[in-house]
Amino acid sequence: MIPILHTERLTMRAPRWDDFEAYAAFCASPRTVHLGGPFPRCDAFHKLAAVLGHWHLRGFGRWMVADAKTDEPLGIVGHYYPEGWPEPELAWSLFDAAEGRGVAFEAAIAARDYAYDTLGWTTLFSAIEPKNTRSVALARRLGCTQSGSFYHEIYGDLHQWRHPAPEARP
Repeated sequence: MIPILHTERLTMRAPRWDDFEAYAAFCASPRTVHLGGPFPRCDAFHKLAAVLGHWHLRGFGRWMVADAKTDEPLGIVGHYYPEGWPEPELAWSLFDAAEGRGVAFEAAIAARDYAYDTLGWTTLFSAIEPKNTRSVALARRLGCTQSGSFYHEIYGDLHQWRHPAPEARP
């Protein structure tokens, strides 16, 4: 049910059990501070299971992003629409091994193209905690513009970054 996407350097696929150690390390790291973390291993298990479950509940979701040559897991990128969100978003979370390599940008472009070209969506946003400067920089690099904010009971105030419409993609 979960499609596989390929980019020049990445494979975007369903999460597998052998991805768990990398995902649990990410969840326990300071990288998750803007997501409500760090989280213990038991929460990491539930969060990874939720990534798979989202596909079944919504018909779309986030992929495990892996190096195309080594299959090393590098992050989670894709479409996310949990309870309390105003609409589906394009979300990204990168593991330490992917930092500074353009992985988030490459995977986000592939996920955005999938939303527009396969799912037929005409709009897309990313929810970003205002202090998450790395995600704000990526949103700008993707051509997004800040278009407001919303409040979530767990994450607090989140800024909405609107992606270019399908016809306005770079």
